[in-house]
Amino acid sequence: MTSTTPVTPVTSVTPVTPDIRLVVLDMAGTTVADGGLVERAFAAAAAELGVEPGSAEHAEHLAYVRATMGESKISVFRHLFGDEDRARRANTAFEKAYGDLVDAGLIAPVPGAREAIEELTGSGRTVVLTTGFARVTQDALLAALGWRDLVPLTLCPADAGGRGRPYPDLVLEAFVRTKAAEDVRQVAVAGDTSYDVLSGVRAGAGLVAGVRTGAHGDAEFTAAGATHVLDSVAALPALLAGAR
Repeated sequence: MTSTTPVTPVTSVTPVTPDIRLVVLDMAGTTVADGGLVERAFAAAAAELGVEPGSAEHAEHLAYVRATMGESKISVFRHLFGDEDRARRANTAFEKAYGDLVDAGLIAPVPGAREAIEELTGSGRTVVLTTGFARVTQDALLAALGWRDLVPLTLCPADAGGRGRPYPDLVLEAFVRTKAAEDVRQVAVAGDTSYDVLSGVRAGAGLVAGVRTGAHGDAEFTAAGATHVLDSVAALPALLAGAR
């Protein structure tokens, strides 16, 4: 399949690794534009735990949420609220609030993302979509976008034993389940946060790209070990095509 979507510029940190067979893509901020819904949903989670909007505690928590974009949300709430019961209450409130915002039609594909996924698939590569959200929220995103049948596998932290980013588990789970690649160096990972990048680096992926459509930027990507920085995931097919 040939995409007519314009390809955005690519900034390469290191040369492209050839023969990428498996592509692991983040969702919110990378393939899905959610317009800052994470922060809006966090406000609902904070309220559930009695954190007053405008308070110093709320500002401190929000700063941590921003810094850890891409991490499993339950892990974020465990850090913020301490004990497991409070963390789970916050996570439940967050997922409900985010799901309501998705149902309200406040998300859309990142321009060119669907076309990029279809082009990668059409070139014989396997694409897996991953998230730090719970399965119920990931399913809501996929349904809202009409993406349920777009890729053969989608993964959330619960599918990888409960550990999300920055651990390498989601990438390695995709590698093991799909059997699309013979070597982790044949895996490409792309995401909009330093945690996406770090998970790809820790998994040994041959290509790890940060994309500028979400939470973090070039400095964070480079510090986390990105091999490439792209304006958008829409640039990935052309990057990989140049490797062959």
